[in-house]
Amino acid sequence: MHRRYAVIGLGHRSQLYVDALLGDWSDTGRLVAFCDTNRTRMDHYNRRVRAAGHPAVPCYGPEDLDTVLASADTVVVTTPDATHAAYVCAALDAGVDVVVEKPLTVDEEGCARIAEAAERSGAQLVVTFNYRYSPRNTAVRELLSAGRIGEVTAVHFEWMLDTVHGADYFRRWHRRRENSGGLLVHKSTHHFDLVNWWLGSHPVQVFAQTDRRFYGDGAAGAARSAAPRPPRAHGAPTLGSDPFLLDLSADPRLKALYLDAEHEDGYHRDLDPFTEGVDIDDTMSVLVRYADRSVLTYSLTAYAPREGYRVAITGTRGRLELEVCERLWTPPGTAIDPTAAGDQDDGGHERLTVQEHWKRPEEITVVRGEGGHGGGDALMLDDVLRRTGADPSGRRAGYRDGLRSVLTGVAADRSARTGAPVALTDEGTRLAPVPPEAAAPAGARRMSHPVRIQVPGHGQEHGPGTGPGAQAPGAGPGTRTQGRNPARGPRPNAERE
Repeated sequence: MHRRYAVIGLGHRSQLYVDALLGDWSDTGRLVAFCDTNRTRMDHYNRRVRAAGHPAVPCYGPEDLDTVLASADTVVVTTPDATHAAYVCAALDAGVDVVVEKPLTVDEEGCARIAEAAERSGAQLVVTFNYRYSPRNTAVRELLSAGRIGEVTAVHFEWMLDTVHGADYFRRWHRRRENSGGLLVHKSTHHFDLVNWWLGSHPVQVFAQTDRRFYGDGAAGAARSAAPRPPRAHGAPTLGSDPFLLDLSADPRLKALYLDAEHEDGYHRDLDPFTEGVDIDDTMSVLVRYADRSVLTYSLTAYAPREGYRVAITGTRGRLELEVCERLWTPPGTAIDPTAAGDQDDGGHERLTVQEHWKRPEEITVVRGEGGHGGGDALMLDDVLRRTGADPSGRRAGYRDGLRSVLTGVAADRSARTGAPVALTDEGTRLAPVPPEAAAPAGARRMSHPVRIQVPGHGQEHGPGTGPGAQAPGAGPGTRTQGRNPARGPRPNAERE
């Protein structure tokens, strides 16, 4: 079926879908609308459209959302995380199918709104958990389903973001919890979803401890710098010698999407990761209990010297181990996100082994995926855009999968704030009410909440959010953010990466 697609949010991440519909997946549909708060970003993508031999795609602001929805069969939402719920609900209520980037949303309220909209709508909602499609992760699911290690009892999952990729979350809109939900929602939703999918179960209780040790004003990373930190990279005297400063002008795509677009909304994509205004954590440990009685121990650090993850799954008959090194070390100037690269160089590798009781370890051969997210992006596009019927591994994710992964992160964040475990109900799709006695005990760490800052424009690195004076659809008149931290620079439009 040849479908009409509208892309809401024309930042970095939206290129995956735009290029797909202009290229290898052009037979599945056509682009009929771009929607963003920043015209420069939409113009950038229209140059790609015209270069592919197609007429320019009509461009709209969020105030024209009804027109966008009326023109499309499917909307692709790649806006900043905090704006997802408004766009997803508006599309579902209009009877338009939705493809939305993870995370589905950022908080309990957004989850409830999307769940209600999905229940009352006949439209389809797909959450793009591309890591499910990575061949190595699919192989884990197949081995567990085949019973190679028996009944799963325990999972250990360690994720390491290096000082290139990790620092990038502290440069842009993600640095504010109100925009991204923090890394336990924005980043870990990938990982919590993998575990839910591997186990075929759902979380029932979460406990967590978190801290900010490296990024932000006065943290350990800033203390290593002899000179005062600049507010942003552009124009800084140490640009080119300081590995934590991102040179937007050196990357044609980032320059076109952000540096050249600043005059419209004032969004600065290259903030110093050690400036004021950071209120998300970079060091996280989480304990999750599942309905099938298995337990997960999870850790995420955002300042490791290399990038990758380790998973160890123990069962009643043996143990499975997956080790993935996406980048062995991080020379200055390396591409921001190694999962977006098509190859694994500089010592990158992956290794999957199974060891049953009383037997030697067996290394499992996995065909290495090509393209972003371990080969997951291309396979996901094939499934989502071509809508192939066969899905033997159950990789296609719906809204309830999105709810479970987000709420695991929300529960972990709440636990870290209160010092108490947090329960989930309704098969992991709701948080249990907080009893009055669950107030944070003396000495429990609470997050600071600096001056609120407005979300950037549509381009998310993902893409639209709310630009100066604008509101996301469905937002009430009292929801605008008025404050701005001067260290952050002028308020941006919404963008997403």
